[in-house]
Amino acid sequence: MSSPNHAGNIIVNLAGLPEFLRKPILRKRLTEFFSMNQEDKKEIVNNALQAGPTIPFDKFSTLFKTWLETLCNMSEEQRTIMFSNYITEITHHPEKLIAFNLDGIFEIYMSLTTDQKSTLSVTIRNILGTFSENDRKKLYMIIPKMAKNEIGI
Repeated sequence: MSSPNHAGNIIVNLAGLPEFLRKPILRKRLTEFFSMNQEDKKEIVNNALQAGPTIPFDKFSTLFKTWLETLCNMSEEQRTIMFSNYITEITHHPEKLIAFNLDGIFEIYMSLTTDQKSTLSVTIRNILGTFSENDRKKLYMIIPKMAKNEIGI
């Protein structure tokens, strides 16, 4: 018996909103994330990683692109906090990333502007530089080669 997918339902509903509503709501939720304690951040990240693969990809892709665009407009410190939390969880539980449509996620990333891709790539490279060699190896095994080449890792 599976538990209700509340996080997935919230994501689907948010993704279904028109952009003029979706962007400010997502921006507010991201701002709230930065004020949470580490345990709450970890729970949010776990919920998102668990819910993501269960959401129809068209809905997921809409919200994921908005999330990336919003992060591009935040500070380097905020992007680092956000991505570090996700990358840390993925390093400890790589199977959570494997369940995602990684090719589709890469296509969403590639649909960003050159400046947005550069902003995100710099943040990701900086974060990965802080991880141990063992953790980097774990991540490199699950990140598609095209994504590694594009990001420069």
